[in-house]
Amino acid sequence: MQLQSSYPRPPPHTRTPMQVRTPLPVYPPPEPLSLPLPSLPSPPRNPAFNAPFTLSTHIFPASYLRTSRYVDIPAAPPESASKAERHAFLLKTRAELREMRGSTWTDGYPRVLWNCVNRYVRNDLNLKAGSSTGLTLFFAHANGFPKEMWESVLAVLLSSPAGQIIDEVWAWESVQHGDAALINAGNLSAVFDWQDNARDIINFMLNFLPAAPSTTPLPTHLARLPHAEAELRKLNGFAHRTFIAVGHSYGGCTSTLAAQMFPKLFSALVLVDPVIVKPPSTEQEYAEGTQARTDNLILGALMRRDTWSSREEALSTFLKNPFFRAWDPTSLELYVTCGTYLTGTQSNGTQQAKLKMSGMQEAIVFSETHTEFEVYDRLPALDERIKLRWVVPGREDAPEFGPKGSTRRRVWVRPGNSTNLRIEGAGHLIPQEKPKLLANDLRDFILQHYSPVKPLTMGAML
Repeated sequence: MQLQSSYPRPPPHTRTPMQVRTPLPVYPPPEPLSLPLPSLPSPPRNPAFNAPFTLSTHIFPASYLRTSRYVDIPAAPPESASKAERHAFLLKTRAELREMRGSTWTDGYPRVLWNCVNRYVRNDLNLKAGSSTGLTLFFAHANGFPKEMWESVLAVLLSSPAGQIIDEVWAWESVQHGDAALINAGNLSAVFDWQDNARDIINFMLNFLPAAPSTTPLPTHLARLPHAEAELRKLNGFAHRTFIAVGHSYGGCTSTLAAQMFPKLFSALVLVDPVIVKPPSTEQEYAEGTQARTDNLILGALMRRDTWSSREEALSTFLKNPFFRAWDPTSLELYVTCGTYLTGTQSNGTQQAKLKMSGMQEAIVFSETHTEFEVYDRLPALDERIKLRWVVPGREDAPEFGPKGSTRRRVWVRPGNSTNLRIEGAGHLIPQEKPKLLANDLRDFILQHYSPVKPLTMGAML
């Protein structure tokens, strides 16, 4: 039977609203920041594609108030533990991660953390009159992946006709992922609230994203914008950018929350199988659905191997695993090259390859299970001006977030100005498994809605 390329709109259904939190205020830490400022932990590199875009990497402080208090990271199992003892230890750790969360309603906890972003700017921008469109893409990763994972998608997208009207691309990194994880090592908590990734995204958009795309090199530490500029953006959006956010899984959920908080900043959301889940009706439904799924993910993350004798050994090991063999080869190479760092000197004089994001931090992110319900509950009220494009698994046996049929319902939770596409042969990890098909859909979406595109002017939005 041929795969249906999109889900038709289902019959109307009722849902019970839930009590949702109001996110904390968003602002960076007070200046001047204590010195020395952190350095980039990874050396400069060229992007994994030949499109005419220049890559640079940047750091800036995350939102100052954190929704979750600081809690010490649980200890790792002793190296002398047997396999059975290690398993029992990790089951206990999983229970601890769940129990230590406490109340999700807080007044905020001041803390200085850092985010990283990759910037890809079109080389011929500003070289001739009228070359700038203002079109800016923002990519937010899934849990466990570095910002560079998007380059297998960008390789196709930026070489397509759509690449000629994209001025800038920004690839995001949450505080405990990739290079940001290395910068924040020692300051990360055992409790993390997904609202903070959304608030960090907004902090970037309001306080650190330059006013307009430009080929002008930017400093490693992005400069904080004037307070008046941030306040103007809250009210009117960007004066010289048209902003499209693309978010996968955890990144799709938190990008959506960011758009719910400050809709004026967004033109479109492309949601790649986001963790946006219908709130359970009963405790039993929660235990058998979300909690069971989350428990498996937490334990899998805690058991994850994170060190190899070399990147070559890491790649060889991954290729023996059916989970990784399903990936596009470029995606897997990016995960090994950019998701690991070299550390420690071995007896043969070489360095080990170690994951930038620990399995413990991945488990901590997985253990949060309330923002996904809050975003779903708020979704019908999302400003209908914002285009919604859902890209979801097309493989018939792909798990869903909820019982069978959940995906069809959630892609129509906000029916106005919404479309969806099923990627044939893909499971949840669409950017890793089918980057070319995802890039082609992004290309078509951009050309359909933004070609030709000119940045909104402040006067047009008032």
